Amino acid sequence: MLGKALMRQWTGDEVTGLGSSDADIRSPDQVDKAVSESNPEWIVLSAAYTDVDGCEINPTLASAVNTQGAVNVAKAASNCRANLLFVSTDYVFDGKKTVPYESVDPRNPINAYGKSKADAEEKILSLAPNACIVRTSWLFGPGGKCFPDTILKLAASRPEVEVVNDQHGCPTYTFDLADAIIKLCRAGAKGIVHCTNRGVCSWYEFASEIVREAGSKTLIRPTTSERFVRPAPRPKYSVLSDASLSKYGITMRNWQETLPDYLRERATV
Repeated sequence: MLGKALMRQWTGDEVTGLGSSDADIRSPDQVDKAVSESNPEWIVLSAAYTDVDGCEINPTLASAVNTQGAVNVAKAASNCRANLLFVSTDYVFDGKKTVPYESVDPRNPINAYGKSKADAEEKILSLAPNACIVRTSWLFGPGGKCFPDTILKLAASRPEVEVVNDQHGCPTYTFDLADAIIKLCRAGAKGIVHCTNRGVCSWYEFASEIVREAGSKTLIRPTTSERFVRPAPRPKYSVLSDASLSKYGITMRNWQETLPDYLRERATV
């Protein structure tokens, strides 16, 4: 989903887009071959196993892809002296704060997905201290499985949909994130940068705005995490501060502003 947005938005440079059919990041040999053939100045690693509940059920796979896979790419980047930008997640935090998380706050993941990404961050920074780690959250966009797509499909067949109202974060549109990542690469960014659309909401508030913008008559009802049990626990509050992004002179739109763009793009996929 993000890779497609990056390929579409990235102009003015020679860009190579690789998928899992080109190289399995779990295989050091495949990664080394793909990287050496491209000989890039920058590598943006947006590949990941992002099924949060799937990671909880199969933490070994989560670690193999999200941690060791990222390490393999970091080593390959080092071998060809390429800069590395690694896309990470708000789920490296436990959600116990009540104010936005800063890039320097300690990691304390509460699920297997978050742990696999937190471990990757630490190992990447030990292998490549000048790497850029971009944490984002609640990613959505056309051409992939995401929360708005799920809500719209449910709304098409149900008069009411229940959505949790006790988890808060920052929805982030793939094309806006892609634009920010391109700017960060061109700025030679290093270290950890928090990169989300502006504004905070609960999943319930996000869903309500989605159906309103889409013109759906489906009623969105709030519920609690306790009544909507899933394999992986979610942080209650994983809002990311944009202070680290602002240092590079980059600002992102409010998430509500992105929904008309998403709906228009979704209709063409």
